[in-house]
Amino acid sequence: MRKQIHVLGVPFDALDMEGAVQKALGFLQDGKKHYICTPNPEIVMEACKDKELMMILEDADLVVPDGIGVVWASRYAEERLKERVAGYDLTQNLFAKLANTQETFYFFGGAPGVSAKAAHLMQEKYPGLQIVGGHNGYFDEVEERKIIADIQKKKPSVLLVGLGAPKQEKWIYENRRLLDVKLCIGVGGSFDVMAGNVKRAPKVFRKLGLEWFYRLITQPSRWRRMLKLPVFAFQVWKERNHK
Repeated sequence: MRKQIHVLGVPFDALDMEGAVQKALGFLQDGKKHYICTPNPEIVMEACKDKELMMILEDADLVVPDGIGVVWASRYAEERLKERVAGYDLTQNLFAKLANTQETFYFFGGAPGVSAKAAHLMQEKYPGLQIVGGHNGYFDEVEERKIIADIQKKKPSVLLVGLGAPKQEKWIYENRRLLDVKLCIGVGGSFDVMAGNVKRAPKVFRKLGLEWFYRLITQPSRWRRMLKLPVFAFQVWKERNHK
């Protein structure tokens, strides 16, 4: 039975990384269409005021906490989440598990050239990984129809969508029934990391839950986005004290 923990109304699956990977692999075997969401505190805050986004998160087949702030906030929920399950790490685990299998991937999102570079480097890193196509995240209605037609033609097992939140979640929800894809995953800016354009925080920062701080000191332009973290913490505190 599916077990979920709510943080400011957003349901998260009570799974660690290994459990999430196994769940995703199971989705590829059951003959149905599935999608995975990877909210961080910023997306949780957005869902609190965006009813459509909240509905999409509630309907998702798997929701994992891509942010140590969500794991921290869960201490005030009915049960604490086990660990951060970053969307980037989840996809890396799937690449490792699915290399040299019949399962295929499609990379959709990022600036022009990024998804192609990311695909090339991931195939070098995981020999036998099948990436059957890709497209950047810049498109109008005409180009979007071409992208959908290309995905339909390539029929990837897994569609990775990196359009940024909440655009990627809404795109997946709106188009998933049109696509012959077993699993869609919103991956945010993961293609930039895969392509080497953005460096991942060193492991020590990730272990200490300070990846957000590393991003701030290496990308100072993110400071406005970081202001949402104390607002998130305040909302969690307020909800806890009203129970």
